[in-house]
Amino acid sequence: MEEPAGGGAEPWAEGLHNSNNNASPGGWPADRGGHPLAPFGSPGTEPSYLGRVVLEIVESERTYARDLHSIVEGYLGKIIDAEEPVLRPEQVSALFGNIEDIYELSSTLLQNLESCASDPVAVAICFVTRSQEFAIYTQYCNNYPSSVAALAECMRSKAQARFLRECQERLRHALPLGAYLLKPVQRILKYHLLLQEIAKHFEHKSGEDYEVVLEAIDTMTCVAWYINDMKRKHEHAIRQQEIQSLLLGWKGPDLTSYGELVLEGTFRVQRVRHERAVFLFDKTLLITKRRGDHYVYKSHIPCSSLMLIESTRDSLCFSLAHYKHGKQQHSLQAKSVEEKRVWTHHIKRLILENHHAIVPQKAKEAILEMDLFYPPRLPRCSPERLKKSWSCQPLGDAAAEPRQGRRQS
Repeated sequence: MEEPAGGGAEPWAEGLHNSNNNASPGGWPADRGGHPLAPFGSPGTEPSYLGRVVLEIVESERTYARDLHSIVEGYLGKIIDAEEPVLRPEQVSALFGNIEDIYELSSTLLQNLESCASDPVAVAICFVTRSQEFAIYTQYCNNYPSSVAALAECMRSKAQARFLRECQERLRHALPLGAYLLKPVQRILKYHLLLQEIAKHFEHKSGEDYEVVLEAIDTMTCVAWYINDMKRKHEHAIRQQEIQSLLLGWKGPDLTSYGELVLEGTFRVQRVRHERAVFLFDKTLLITKRRGDHYVYKSHIPCSSLMLIESTRDSLCFSLAHYKHGKQQHSLQAKSVEEKRVWTHHIKRLILENHHAIVPQKAKEAILEMDLFYPPRLPRCSPERLKKSWSCQPLGDAAAEPRQGRRQS
């Protein structure tokens, strides 16, 4: 299938066209009033800066939807329709993930956005009303490292590499498939930035309409935060399995029983010749020594029994000990003040969270704020609320078979 005119080298891609531009998305009225911006493309009118911002959101979504269309039809479709199997089913699944779901969502969102004329509040509502649907990006982003690995494997096969290059040439894409598979990851993390531009240039920074725009920003910031958090947890889980496989001399339980990997680093230790590789988990601190590619177990301290002692002489030093066995003290030297600050903050947090006594939340916050360690501002909508409302499948539960029903007779 030929790609519509317009070129495929755009960063976000163009594509689908909604023939019913007067339709109202989501069941709310099209005529809101109070926004004297001319409709897109009206002859003889020059849109305001805010109008151009809204236009950029719609045009960039059109471009993005077109790129997704080229992946689904120009690559995945050609693979499914090939008389002889070009890629193995597991390669197809890993390579494309749930790209068809992403394309379907973008197509629907684009139709809604095109129905908004130049109303920035209507555009904001599109994102608020569809917030839960963006959950599908979590699966795609978690699968993305597998997609990169699968593509690298395909490029090592002459037949598969030739097939993918032929698809690229047929689509007249200046960039290879890998650049297009990255676009959903880039796009989902950009929506809140585009919406921030609406708020920045909104004429009245108060009132119901402005609150709707702020809600859209918070919603999509929350989505970006949640996806970044899931991506981080997924990467940490993989790293945790890797550490377990490389750990020598460890007689304890599987490391997954200690919760998520929070931090890892290499520190000089007083009165010890070799540096120590230290891993901080939700429930324990693990101290090891590097031996080639492996880690030799040296000690561990449960976070519920962990004691932190900050040096008054050396701004980079801090000591860790088991409060019941004070002699087992490990004095670590960080490489920078920032590294020390991050480590001591998270150690304090985990000591408080694992403490046998219940520590009031306000007391926890007061202790942690003493570090002057302020995490990025979270949006007003709760990420926990999104987490509960989304029903995302974890990566391991993703369909192992490529979605071919669309093309079967």
